[in-house]
Amino acid sequence: MTDQPVTAQPTVAEIERSQQRWRQERRYLNEHRHELTQALAHLYPDERRVAGTQLLARPEWCPAGPVPLADVRLSWRPGPLGTAVDPERPAGSEGVRPWRDDGQRFASYAAALAVLDPPRVLENRTCYRFLAADASQEPVLTFGPNRYFDVINLSEAVAHETAVHTLRQPGTGLKPADLPLRAAIGDPLDMARRSAPTGIGTLILRRDRDAGTAQMVLHWRDPARVAVNGGLYQVAPAGMFQPSDEAAWNVAHDFGLWQAIAREVSEELLNTSEDYGSDRAPIDYERWPFFAALTRARRAGTLHGYWLGVGADVLTLDIDLMTVLVFDAPFFDDEFSGLVAANDEGHLITRPFTAETVEQFARAEAMQPAGAATLVLAWQQREVLLDR
Repeated sequence: MTDQPVTAQPTVAEIERSQQRWRQERRYLNEHRHELTQALAHLYPDERRVAGTQLLARPEWCPAGPVPLADVRLSWRPGPLGTAVDPERPAGSEGVRPWRDDGQRFASYAAALAVLDPPRVLENRTCYRFLAADASQEPVLTFGPNRYFDVINLSEAVAHETAVHTLRQPGTGLKPADLPLRAAIGDPLDMARRSAPTGIGTLILRRDRDAGTAQMVLHWRDPARVAVNGGLYQVAPAGMFQPSDEAAWNVAHDFGLWQAIAREVSEELLNTSEDYGSDRAPIDYERWPFFAALTRARRAGTLHGYWLGVGADVLTLDIDLMTVLVFDAPFFDDEFSGLVAANDEGHLITRPFTAETVEQFARAEAMQPAGAATLVLAWQQREVLLDR
């Protein structure tokens, strides 16, 4: 038997340089996510892009038109579910996991983030893992269980890798050979290869029937407060599709698009607490006044909800569901009299829902690809969304 090669321990100075370099790269990533996304566009075929944006999707992931939320069926596939890519230390991630103070590499990207650049909240919560979508006549979305750090350890790591190459070799262009982690992941739309927690982004439209106009609510995500997609605009609300608490009963009880969207709307637009007491008992949605008001409005036709599709972000490979809520103005004004200008993750803005503003945010501003795709699809399908 031959001896295994011994790797020399890094010196204190090398450890400090490694951690400082990682922080600089992380800062560059958060300041240039939009540009880095554009730099990757050539790696993926145009036919996979949703509405000409930097969101990727399979044909079966996007319906021909808006689908009422009530018509989207969710299917559950219990775990444990395997992956071809290690969800904690994916192959090729060594370059974005710096040295710890003890001379070993951080065990995961999330571990490095927690020590070197911790956001306001960083919890490894249970999430719903996206597995498949069938946007046919009877749409079905299939999910299984996973954890929030699966998105940090892969999505933020693969985005960080892009920042590393761009910083070290500016102006050279990005090639698959330069991005070993991205290459190891392979097809970003093959959901058997990786564990992808799912985001839900919801475009809020306030429809004034008398004036024939609509306004939209958008969100700027503060990189000092969020772990992912800081420095970008997004539709509001947007959050992870996950149970409200780690208590086991919530996994099944909260497994619904309407429940998840209602919680996010309350939290992001009204800045309400994320503590629903569901560590002690499941949420009684029908007795929650805000949820009950939204449900009554849906039945009365003063609020409509739609699913537009699902896609993967070019930079992070994050998976996001695209949804829309259309409120009649009187109901919106009554229910959101306390609409906040800022929340725990950034600040909100309201803009007219017009061709000009959709073009501005979807094409010119630094906007998350899922948000850009949602805006473009919603504008293309506005007659269905706004005429009901």
